Amino acid sequence: MLAIFQKGLVDPPKELNSPAPLQASVELVPPQEAINNFLAANKSNGFSLGFGEKAFLAYSAQDCSNLKQERLFCGVNDIYCIFMGSLHNLCSLNRQYGLSKGANEAILVTEAYRTLRDRGPFPAHQVLKDLEGSFGFVIYDHKAGTVFAALGANESVKLFWGIAEDGSIMISDNVALIKASCAKSFAPFPDGCMYHSERGLMSFEHPMKQMKAMPRVDSEGAMCGAYFKVDHYSKSKVNTMPRVGSEANWTL
Repeated sequence: MLAIFQKGLVDPPKELNSPAPLQASVELVPPQEAINNFLAANKSNGFSLGFGEKAFLAYSAQDCSNLKQERLFCGVNDIYCIFMGSLHNLCSLNRQYGLSKGANEAILVTEAYRTLRDRGPFPAHQVLKDLEGSFGFVIYDHKAGTVFAALGANESVKLFWGIAEDGSIMISDNVALIKASCAKSFAPFPDGCMYHSERGLMSFEHPMKQMKAMPRVDSEGAMCGAYFKVDHYSKSKVNTMPRVGSEANWTL
């Protein structure tokens, strides 16, 4: 999978941008070309969606050789989700959210996100902690203009994110795609964490703790985009996901 978001739509941690200067011989792949390369590598089962210049989502179907990396896609009411992995408690969560037995993980996560956005009955970190299994997902809410991404804590699924030369933010499970466009301004997306474009990066495993950036040095000794770790000595105020539309008025 590959998700690309225009600069300004997503405001990543500043430490993700590497201070290492680019070598003159390095020619970075523009984000649009990265989409084309993704589709060329997945001719039989890949497709992409574009939302003007704001966002691009590219998806390829499940790789049957690796069931832990099952890939799913759904789009409902201008909310688009790419999901990787699988949930052990999918059936019980479908009942909890009033979904049919046949609803898959991508549909469930989309409904959970919509519930958080519109009603917010529980904090976002609690909803994510209820997901049992291996998972990583990226949600683009086209109507609200927001991005929500999360990665499970068991390290079975990997995601990477980086900053392209034009300032676009790229998220993918394919590290080669990220490196080709972002050079050293990339890092693994931290396990057990979530990112919302209006709330930033936080740990849903340790919601009362702040995140801190740890220096990352590559094999050539150059500083790269930082690792992001939980600062166990810090304290943070827990914020739920921002509401939108009429539900944004909490007095109603």
